[in-house]
Amino acid sequence: MRLDKLLSDLGMGTRSEVKRYIRKGFAAVDGVKISDPGFQADPDGQKIFYLGKEVCYQKYAYYMLYKPCGCVTARSDGIHKTVMDYIREERKGLSPAGRLDLDTEGLLLITNDGHLSHELLSPAKHVKKVYEARLDGPVTDLDVKAFREGVEIGDDTPAKPAELSVSEEDASFVRVTVTEGRYHQVKRMFAAVGKQVLFLKRIQMGSLALDPALLPGEYRSLTQREIDELKKIESKRKMRYNTEI
Repeated sequence: MRLDKLLSDLGMGTRSEVKRYIRKGFAAVDGVKISDPGFQADPDGQKIFYLGKEVCYQKYAYYMLYKPCGCVTARSDGIHKTVMDYIREERKGLSPAGRLDLDTEGLLLITNDGHLSHELLSPAKHVKKVYEARLDGPVTDLDVKAFREGVEIGDDTPAKPAELSVSEEDASFVRVTVTEGRYHQVKRMFAAVGKQVLFLKRIQMGSLALDPALLPGEYRSLTQREIDELKKIESKRKMRYNTEI
């Protein structure tokens, strides 16, 4: 990769700024000063220094954000604060994987790995999303049965079967697991059985669970184990495809 592009992608400055500093001798690769911005550097096999500090290149970045209520799941918005406003690192190429409503809080993955985002969000993958919800009334056995069978929410097809578990202490507090991502889906499913959602929080997506140590608006990088577990979705899909062939 061109040295100037590599450093610019890492947020070290604009392309023109990085080029200027490289030409002045402020970059080195494997201990050798480099003055050519177009020098081809291998970020995986070479040590790269810029302005006296070693830089580490990561092709992909993965962040777990506890999305708070009142912000929109978008890169930019002219009215509301966005989820990207909480990310302090270089945000070039980063986007939220999926979305949560303005008044919904909880787990959101921020990444520049478009392929993984597609795997998590594709309807064909049936990736589970788990939510906690507070309702305006107690959930009944009939509600649980309706969710298990798939409720009509006004679309061409009913919502796919969903798991609904009710708190033993409070029948208006539930945990629901869905495998789709339709518009306002959880709220529409409860509305179909005569319930209004007062509070909604996503706590899990696939294998990734919201870190209980995070407060609303806080985020952290995913661990390598969490990344590996998420990527097993693609491995399982390939195994199924090869078996079908």
